[in-house]
Amino acid sequence: MFSKPEKSPWGDVQHCETLCPGVFLVSTASHGGTMIAKDISAMLSPAARKCGFKQGDYLCFEEDSQEDVALRELLDKKLWAVPDRIRDKAAFEGRAQLPTGRGKVVGPQGSPPRKLNLIVDIQAKMRAGKGPAYEKWATIYNLKQMATALQYLQENGLLEYGQLEQRAADATDRFHMLSDKIKSIEGAMSSNRELTAATVDYAKARAVFDGYKAAKYSKKYLAEHEADIELYRAAQATFRRILSGGKLPKMDALKAEAQKLAADKNAAYREYRAARKEMQEVITAKHNIDYLLGLTDGRKNKEQER
Repeated sequence: MFSKPEKSPWGDVQHCETLCPGVFLVSTASHGGTMIAKDISAMLSPAARKCGFKQGDYLCFEEDSQEDVALRELLDKKLWAVPDRIRDKAAFEGRAQLPTGRGKVVGPQGSPPRKLNLIVDIQAKMRAGKGPAYEKWATIYNLKQMATALQYLQENGLLEYGQLEQRAADATDRFHMLSDKIKSIEGAMSSNRELTAATVDYAKARAVFDGYKAAKYSKKYLAEHEADIELYRAAQATFRRILSGGKLPKMDALKAEAQKLAADKNAAYREYRAARKEMQEVITAKHNIDYLLGLTDGRKNKEQER
């Protein structure tokens, strides 16, 4: 039996939806993603597992990016149904593009970079789009989606498949870099909060602990001031754990650092949201194009074999 996680890599879990036993869609104050129990994650392909990262007994996937890969595989295995929050199944499938590694996106059947003008190539295939292969594509990706993909290529000057592939890899790398940056800032903010609280406790209890030393660690004195002495010792333990013997910063310095970290986090989140949007756009466009070119190429190859 799998119990819902209370902690996640993104902070305390505020909302948790069970998609199926062992697969949890979690949300926190600032972030979220999918957490998959170790036993269930073993069902995923090696490529899908590489998209996640381990946290305790879970394999975790970032929301709106990595999680689509894992969820799509579990959906194909009929382990869960698309939840209400994912209204457009075709769009969901379009985002579920398996990476070969961080920032590397697989093309159709490992296809090599295309040397032709990509836009001309796509338009030609759409004009010639007749037969079962094109009909199958059209049931999944409508012409409006492909028009959006073509517009993306034109606006960004992506005339060759290799350029599109590189843009997808760069966008994915930037998204992960910013995600890691935010986690690092959040870790520093957590340490700052702990140091600030410990500094306040230390100041409150220091005089009492000095009295305890002056009393030569009297049991009677300890019994009378036990709460303050424990507070002092806990503050000292926090200093040792975080500072590793370093000098205790002044309260003004801690406050200034907290303000700077908050500003850095806000700036990083603005970049993160823009990077996530860019990554989703390019991967969706690439997936739509991969699917159309892969299907039509496959049909042509079969016809040539005959």
